[in-house]
Parts: sequence; C-alpha cells; structure tokens
Amino acid sequence: MTPLVTTEWLAAELGANDLRIIDATLFLTGDGRHPRAEFEAAHIPGAVFLDLDELVDTGSPLPNMLPAPEKFASRMQALGLGDGSRIVVYDNSPLHSAARAWWMLNVFGAHEVALLDGGFAKWQAEGRPLESGKPVVRHRHFTVWADTKPVRTFADMTDNLRSKAEQVVDARSAGRFAGTEPEPHPGLRSGHIPGSKNLPQTDLFNPDGTWKKGADLKAAFDAAGVDLDRPLVTTCGSGITAAVVAFGATLLGAKDVALYDGSWSEWGASATAPVVTGVA
Repeated sequence: MTPLVTTEWLAAELGANDLRIIDATLFLTGDGRHPRAEFEAAHIPGAVFLDLDELVDTGSPLPNMLPAPEKFASRMQALGLGDGSRIVVYDNSPLHSAARAWWMLNVFGAHEVALLDGGFAKWQAEGRPLESGKPVVRHRHFTVWADTKPVRTFADMTDNLRSKAEQVVDARSAGRFAGTEPEPHPGLRSGHIPGSKNLPQTDLFNPDGTWKKGADLKAAFDAAGVDLDRPLVTTCGSGITAAVVAFGATLLGAKDVALYDGSWSEWGASATAPVVTGVA
C-alpha cells in the first residue's frame, strides 16, 4: 500500500479483512462544525471516527500533545484497529487533519498507513457509497509502542537554534508566519522561530483538494527554500498542519523528517523563546 491512495483504489478494497478506514476530521474551535456529528450523518462504509480532540495528553496545558502510548493503544483497540491492519485515513477538513492521524499512527507503531487523496469531499463528489450512524466494531490487539525519534521538544528546538542541524519548516499561513496576522489563540506572540522557513500547508494541494505530486509538490518545497536532502522539522500552530508538511516531504522521499509537537502554542507563549517577524 502506497502512502497516498486514490478513491478508486479504496473503493476496490472496501470489505477487505485487513483494511481499516479512519475518519480523522478535526475543525478549529469556534467554527461551528462538529466532526463526530458529521461522521455519523455520512461516512465511508466501514469507517470509524478518531477523535483527535480527545486523543491528546490531557495532563499538558498545550493543545494536541501526543498522548501516552498506553492511551493511544487503548483507543486504537476500541476502534477495532489492530496489529497487521492496513489503515487508510481521510478527513473533510481544511486543516487536512488526516495527516496528524497518519503521523501519530506511525509514531505509535502502525506500519501500513495511507492517506486518501482528496479525502471525503472527493469520495462524496464521485457519488461513492456512504454509511450513517455509529459503527459496531470488534476490539483488536494494538501493541503499546512508541518511536519518539520523529518528535521534537522545546529543548530540541532551542538547541537547534545554535546547531542549525535541522531546517525548521512552518506550515502556518504567510501572514501568521510574518506576524502581520493575529494569532487565533490568545496569549501568543506573533511571528516565527528564528531561521525557520514558511511553507503554508495549503500550498501542497491542487484546487480540487487532491495532493500535488511529483514536480509540482517538489516545487512547493523548493519555493520555500527547503532542501529535502537535509533533516527537517515541521511546526505550525498546534501540531496539526505540521503533519501535512511532514507527509508531503515523506511523499517526496525525505528520510529525516520530524515534528515539533508543541509548535507555536508552546513557542509563542514562552517568555524566553526568541521570535522574529517579517519574511524569512
């Protein structure tokens, strides 16, 4: 299974014994949309709903921080996701939040995880079958495990200011990166981590919502000044869209890609972390 699968591929694979489908839709707080309710109204047959808002470290004051491996494994088991499953993740969100689920699943040991190109919007627009209601699932064993190599902390990012060992790629909008747009979360300074490069996650998609591919996708990274042959760490507002850029880099064959989990929610709130404004 390739990291990015088409709606045609998924339609042909529906019902396969080892296939699991996840709806990982997430919306910004206050936008008036409710992902679980939308899932129960209509979803791809056989899909389960992964609540990214709930699958976090509730002991952290920061949003969307990775949960403990035991919590993650427990939630996956309850959703019927087990060892050896082929997992396809999709969303119906402008945040392209399925990428966060893809990243988390990889951190916690899932080996075959793909995103659905074009997501639920493309599936629905093509008139493909839908289900409604709450799915009935059978618990499966998901091994408790975690690989923290692709996870960066505040201390890691501070150290990188000196070493410059990793390129820092910011997935937020150009205005938020430059500090000309206000941050949507209160208490955060405007601007970006010194030396970071801006690659808005929206730049990685075609007008129809599918992923750019090949030369078109690489052109987006090139335009941002990102060298895919060098290590990079992605960041954003709260760790969600950073995973979109991480997935895009992985699609292009980048081997050393990490994600700063605290992202701007942590860096922008710190009184000691340096912040710069303007275009890098």
